[in-house]
Amino acid sequence: MDQQHYVGLDVSLETTSICVIDQDSAVVWRGKCSTEPDAICRTVRARAPALVRVGLETGQMSNWLTLGLRRKGLPVVCLDARHAKAALSLQVNKTDANDAYGLAQVVRTGWFREIAIKSMDAQTLRLLLTARAQLVSQRQAIANNIRGLLKTFGHVIRRGSKGPFAIRVREAIEGNAALSAIVEPLLMAWQALRDQAAVYDREITMKAKSDAAARRLMSVPGVGVVVALAYKAVIDDPARFKRSTSVGAYIGLTPRRYQSGEVDRAGHISKCGDSLLRSYLFEAANVLLTRHPKPCTLKTWGLALAARIGVRRAKVAVARKLAVIMHRVWGDDRNFDWGEAPAAP
Repeated sequence: MDQQHYVGLDVSLETTSICVIDQDSAVVWRGKCSTEPDAICRTVRARAPALVRVGLETGQMSNWLTLGLRRKGLPVVCLDARHAKAALSLQVNKTDANDAYGLAQVVRTGWFREIAIKSMDAQTLRLLLTARAQLVSQRQAIANNIRGLLKTFGHVIRRGSKGPFAIRVREAIEGNAALSAIVEPLLMAWQALRDQAAVYDREITMKAKSDAAARRLMSVPGVGVVVALAYKAVIDDPARFKRSTSVGAYIGLTPRRYQSGEVDRAGHISKCGDSLLRSYLFEAANVLLTRHPKPCTLKTWGLALAARIGVRRAKVAVARKLAVIMHRVWGDDRNFDWGEAPAAP
C-alpha cells in the first residue's frame, strides 16, 4: 500500500503542535511551529509529503487558519470540538503533543463531524452584530445600575415613560449635589455607549438596505434589520442545509431527546447553536405574537399554541418555525407569502 499521511494540529495562541502519522497510525513526525498559515503549510508539506487530510478542532482561530490553509491547497477539515473532546479524553496524559496525535488519529479513522467554515464576510458581519450587542448590553447594565442607586433615595425611574432616560434621571436628582456627583459620570458613560451603538445601528441599516437577501428575510413577520443580518451571518450559505427543518436544530431550538430501553423522553431545547441568533429569533417571535398588527397563518398558529402549552414555550416554537421559514424564503429567493405562510410542519 502506498504511504499515506494524516496530520493533527493542536492550535494555541503562539505555537501549533503538529503530529504526522501514517495509515498504520505510526508517528512519522512531531513538532511545533508558529501559529501562522504560511509556517504551518511549510511544515506540513515538508513533513507529510503523502498528505491525505489535516485536522484541527473548532476554536477562536480555527476559521482564520482553516481558510488560510485551504487557500494554500491543504486538505483541511475543521472538527466539531465535542467529537474531538470525546476522542481526546481517552488519553491518560493531556499535552499539546498528545492532543495533536489524537486529532491525527481522528482524521485517519474518519470518525469526526466536519464543521462548515463560514466566509470572512459572514464573520465580519457577525463581529459587527456582536460588537453592537455588547454595547447595548453594557448600556442597559449602566441604566439598571442608575435605577438601583436612585431607588435607595426613593426615586423610581420607570422604563419608557415621560421622556428620555437621561432627562428623567437628571430631573430626579436635581438639587442633590452629592447624588448628582455620583450619578452624572454614569449618565455620561450611558450616553457615550448609546451614541456608539447608534453608529453601529446606522451601519447595520445600510448593510441591510444594500443586501437583497436581507430585504427578503425582513419580509417575514417579526423579523427586522438585526435579526435578518444575524441570520445571514450565522447561516452564511442556505445551500448548506438540504432541508429547511434542519436549521432549527442547527441553531439549538429543537428539544433534546433521551431514549434508552423503555425510557424515551424529550427535554429542553439543546441550545447548541449560535446564542445571539437564538435570542434574536426569540425576540422576533415575541414581537410577532404580541405586537405585530397584521394577521398571518404563523401568528394564528402561534397564538393557538400559546393557549395550549403556554406563552414561553409557544415563543420558542415560533422562533424555531421562523428559522425554518427564513431559510425557505432565502433559498427560494422569494418574499414571505402572507396569504399562505410557508410554515414548516
